[in-house]
Amino acid sequence: MAPVLEVRSLTADHGRLRAVSEVSLRLDAGEVHAVIGANGAGKSTLLRAIAGLHPPASGTVLLDGDDVTRHPPERRVAAGLSLVPEGRRLFASLTVEENLLVGTHVARPGPWDLERVYDLFGWMRDRRRQRAEHLSGGEQQAVAIGRALVANPKVLLLDELSLGLSPKVVRDMYATLPRLLAEGVTVLLVEQDVSQAVRVATRIHCLLEGRTTLTGPPAVFTPAQIEAAYFGLGKTHP
Repeated sequence: MAPVLEVRSLTADHGRLRAVSEVSLRLDAGEVHAVIGANGAGKSTLLRAIAGLHPPASGTVLLDGDDVTRHPPERRVAAGLSLVPEGRRLFASLTVEENLLVGTHVARPGPWDLERVYDLFGWMRDRRRQRAEHLSGGEQQAVAIGRALVANPKVLLLDELSLGLSPKVVRDMYATLPRLLAEGVTVLLVEQDVSQAVRVATRIHCLLEGRTTLTGPPAVFTPAQIEAAYFGLGKTHP
């Protein structure tokens, strides 16, 4: 069976700076694949290139076996690839519900609609008329996830899920993952918090200066091996 998402030798630049170099990964249906690495490792650029928001210099992105490398972002969303961007990127002057409706513009058929999102995040239904600028960081993150879900993705890309959030809010965000997996959503997430990534991921993929330094099921690596890959200490295990 073909992976739901496969990235082959993807390279992406920022001007003359090589941000991602020859990165390959694959996600089978129902997996949580976590990309870890320090600031500047190329994690967000990798996700943006997969989502179609950053043109790759070379390499291939396959979704359910179909080559989407040159497809614009909206075609990738329609094919089943949705990104929750770093910083959430909500429309501050719009209400919670209006922000969610943005995600339905090129939605695929599927189980996720406004009511399912309101069920997932219990506070949201009663506050759907509230403007996004008045929400907390964790609430904004929940709306950003909901906006991606109503497009009914096959693969959900989560960029820096825990960034700027309190530990309790982070735990609440990660507690939603089993529900997403049960609904058939496969997850590729970028995370600086290694302990969170190791706890939830089927596979981890460590980047250092845009290159893969370690990849595989987290259970097969010791904390020292993961630390070495993360910081570039000694021999790594691609």
